[in-house]
Amino acid sequence: MAGAVARWWHPVGDRIQCDVCPRECRLKDGQRGFCFVRLREGDQLVLDTYGRSSGFCIDPIEKKPLNHFYPGTSVLSFGTAGCNLGCKFCQNWDISTSREIDSLADEASPERIAEVAQARGCESVAFTYNDPTIFAEYAIDVAAACRERGVHPVAVSAGYISPAPRRELYAAMDAANIDLKGFTEEFYQRVTGAKLSVVLDTLTYLRHETECWFEVTTLLIPGHNDSDAEIRAMSEWIVAELGDDVPHHFSAFHPDHRMRDVPRTPLSTLQRARQIALDTGEKFVYTGNVHDAEGDTTWCPGCGAAVIERDWYRILGYHLDAAGRCRECGTAIPGRFAERAGNFGARRIPVRIAEH
Repeated sequence: MAGAVARWWHPVGDRIQCDVCPRECRLKDGQRGFCFVRLREGDQLVLDTYGRSSGFCIDPIEKKPLNHFYPGTSVLSFGTAGCNLGCKFCQNWDISTSREIDSLADEASPERIAEVAQARGCESVAFTYNDPTIFAEYAIDVAAACRERGVHPVAVSAGYISPAPRRELYAAMDAANIDLKGFTEEFYQRVTGAKLSVVLDTLTYLRHETECWFEVTTLLIPGHNDSDAEIRAMSEWIVAELGDDVPHHFSAFHPDHRMRDVPRTPLSTLQRARQIALDTGEKFVYTGNVHDAEGDTTWCPGCGAAVIERDWYRILGYHLDAAGRCRECGTAIPGRFAERAGNFGARRIPVRIAEH
């Protein structure tokens, strides 16, 4: 099954240009793009990892993180190999920087993934661990198979994607979490090797031109993107361009990959960022990768009641009706909700689904 002709490319002289992301890699025969998984073979571009995964795992949906998308439910998560960013702090670097296609252990068709997700009671399937942008053809096919079975496709992405594949990828998704890794071009270029402007374009596109539910995550790295001024500028942009009701997660960094000399993010930094965002006008701001009951909980902006009480990934209290309204005052909470929360909890269940 592995390998499939890619969809977004065109010839440029004696090269083939990949059009899936703004890197626009121009490849000679046998050459791979920056992401490593898109390969020129003769006169066509191939997605080398189609149908192959670095592994499958059932997680709580809050781990993606998505706090306003069927809380308490389980999601079948998987990724492939490679990435189109070069983040020095990558916390899945063993997957995203992998140059070993043969290390992809699980092989599964889109139909098989959807079948297993449904059989295991998963509300969703998430394309995560590495970025679905680089395996968009596979993600789109899996998403279609999932929707046929009533399973929600979810993208966890850095949002570094070109307009044509972006339209098709997010038309196939019911939800997404987009990493807004910082709020200066200097940070993006120096630490991720990408451009902030592209990510902002993806976020405004999702808000104004799709029905895809999305939330935003910012990993705060001490001394790099955690100043009051940068957090405030980011929050002001979110409120002005996306609205005050987009959930925003501030997550803690831990030393990894090429930033092992940077200390962990203290809880106080996340709480400070959350308060700045709230003061700027964001209504739903969360802290992540730390134990912080206040920062885990969803608070009603109408009456101040705790409408979804969380402890890490466990739902302790759920006070919304099926329409997502606060049971105390009737204020509508944006998101996708059921009348009752799921009870999956904080489990992590590895799954093998290979067909052979």
